[in-house]
Formats: sequence, structure tokens, C-alpha cells
Amino acid sequence: MTFRKTTLRLAAASVLLASAGIGTALMAQDKAPAAAAPAAKAVADPTKLLPVPQDYHPKKTQWGEPDFTGTWPIDNIASIFFQRNDRYGNRFYLTQEELDAREKERQGSLKRYEEEDKQGKIGMGHWVESDASGGQTALLVDPANGKLPAMTPWAQELYKNGRSSWNQHPYDWVSDFDTWDRCVTRGFPASMLPFRYNNGIRVKQSPGYVVIDLEMIHDSRVIPVVPKAQWAALQKKRWPANVRTWMGQSLGYWEDDNTLVIETTNLKTGDSVIGNGYDRGPSPLNMATMGVPPNNTIPTSDQAKVVERLTMTGPNSIMYEMTYSDPKVFTAPFTARLPWTRNEDYGFYEYACFEGDVQVRNYINSSRAQRGLKTSEIGDPDRVGAEPVAAAKPASEAVGG
Repeated sequence: MTFRKTTLRLAAASVLLASAGIGTALMAQDKAPAAAAPAAKAVADPTKLLPVPQDYHPKKTQWGEPDFTGTWPIDNIASIFFQRNDRYGNRFYLTQEELDAREKERQGSLKRYEEEDKQGKIGMGHWVESDASGGQTALLVDPANGKLPAMTPWAQELYKNGRSSWNQHPYDWVSDFDTWDRCVTRGFPASMLPFRYNNGIRVKQSPGYVVIDLEMIHDSRVIPVVPKAQWAALQKKRWPANVRTWMGQSLGYWEDDNTLVIETTNLKTGDSVIGNGYDRGPSPLNMATMGVPPNNTIPTSDQAKVVERLTMTGPNSIMYEMTYSDPKVFTAPFTARLPWTRNEDYGFYEYACFEGDVQVRNYINSSRAQRGLKTSEIGDPDRVGAEPVAAAKPASEAVGG
């Protein structure tokens, strides 16, 4: 959740300016917010991906590392689709007409938010804080066609047969739900991508460490970082291959005075087919990010790796780039680019997901009632040996209890 006026006005100023290129465009969002955002200008050639500016030099921390600390919510880009819509063809950026239409939508979102403030209520205008600022046609920039690479046959079979609350299948036990359904994790790198709400990101630093706090599910990534010259030594501290976590092990280095590079391995492996809940793994992409494949059932193999590049392009702007590779799952790597905008007025709120999460039980009870099976009991995770009852209650009566 956020005080969103500042964020959206700053973000709207980051759209690409044709006459000055991406450097000036990204610097534009660093100016103080005005009563109205400046008119967005389309780039000269929207079919060419512009390079990330390298000419900004951020201040240093007291111990001499580049200072990236701050609050960087990504709600202002949450309505940009991850994959490029076919109507954009081979364009990375919007035309002038499309930019104007996007700005109109942004203004409508601001109006809904302000109207709720005036009425003293919190409705969809506050809850679904998702906008599409800036000029990108999609977050995915590689492959150049803006589409995810094809899955391998092995991964496609697991994806097709996976189970979560997002596809239709019988529900008997917690292993029929994905890790986000159960408030465990969104997975990685899904946790770094925008959703429809709770898009807060906060960066903290101490000597030799960068911490990335995420508002949704309260994941905190504690990342050891070193100068580039010490990178080879830091990599020797990689965990053994059999040690894996939901967010993996992230190690980083300062490439120069404005770019942090983070490499993450040792991600928890698994799929959404296996019945053992402990062996199930999260999807690397979550369908709550617009334009991502449905169902949250993409598997993760032991070869999954994420490389992130955070480049500070101005005092209030960071370009975040993420490259994901898992050759057992995808036939090629892919890269996304997300512009971050500083907003120190953004408020992190408690993400109380697991507390009161009765929906998993309700799904199970309703599903079993519809199939004439007992409800309000521990379900059979393998759906074997379940005894039908003579007269099952309607699903509407079986929910809860």
C-alpha cells in the first residue's frame, strides 16, 4: 500500500524522451513532483532497446560503497505486462498515441484513489495499486520478440499437470495448492516482479551487505556484497548443491560505482505435480504478475540461476534487470527490465496472509462435498481410499466449519 500521488507523478516523468534518449528520460523522474506530470514523448525508434545510462554517480555510504538505500515501490509499473502483447509487434516502446492513452489511464487511477480519500473509505482504488507508467511495451526485453522462450518437453508436462488454486482440479490436501496459496512464498525471481498490490521494495545497507525487503509475504534478502576484485573469493562461499531455500543464496559485487550485480543459485527445486508438500517447489513466475503464464505451476530445476543488475541512473531512479536461466525448464534464458522510482512516502503494511487463511480448508471442503466425500476432516493427499457419503451437504454449506 502507498501514498501514491508522489510515486505516480515521479514515475510518469520517467517515460522516454525522443530528443534526448533514455538517459534524459530516466533523469526526468528525479525532479520534484509537479502539479501535473510532463507530457510523455515517444522514442525515435521504438524497435531498438536503449542502453541503460551509466553516467550517474551516486553518493557513497560511510564505509565507501555506493548508496542504494531507500524505498523503491514498483506499483507504478505493475500494469505493464510481463510479455509483450502481439499488437505491439517488434516494438520495445510505445508510440506517442499509446503513451497519451497510458497517461489517461494513469490519471483515472489517481482520480479513483483521491475520490476514496475524500469519501473516507478504502476500496479498489487503494487495494489494487497497479499502474502502467513509462514507455515500455513489456517488462520482458530478451528475447527481442517480448515472449518467454518455450519450455522443454519435460517442463511442459509438469506445467500442464501441476496443481494450484488457479486451475480446476479436485482439492484434498495442502499439496494441491501452490506456495503462494499457502502464504509461504511467491518464489524467486517471482518475488521481484510487480503484482496488483503490496509492491513495496526497500533497500538497506551495512558494511558488506545489501538487504532487499519485500512488502508481500515480508521476504527479506540478505545479500553479502564485495568489490568486483573480491568476487572470485566470495563465490567460494557458495552453499553445497544439496542446500536450497525458497529464495536461494544470493551473492553480489559492485561492478562499478553505480551498478550492483547479484547472482542467485541454490533455489529450492520442485514442481506442482508431486503429492508430497515438502517436495513441491514454487513457480519462478507468478501469474499475479500481468502477462505471465497461468496457474503458477512452472517447475524449478537444480540448474536454475538468476543474475540481477541494479544500476542507479539518478538520485531517484534505478534500472533493475533480471536474467533467469534454467536449461531443464526453458529452452533459453530470458531478461526483464524494470524501472524503479524512489518514493520515501510509501508505507509498508503488515502482509497478514497466513493469519485467518481459511480458504485452503474451504477449497478442500467444497471440492470434497461436490464429489460426495467427507468434509471437515484431513483429506487424503493421494485421493485414494476416500469413502463417499450417502448424502453430502451442498458445497455452500460445507465451506468453513
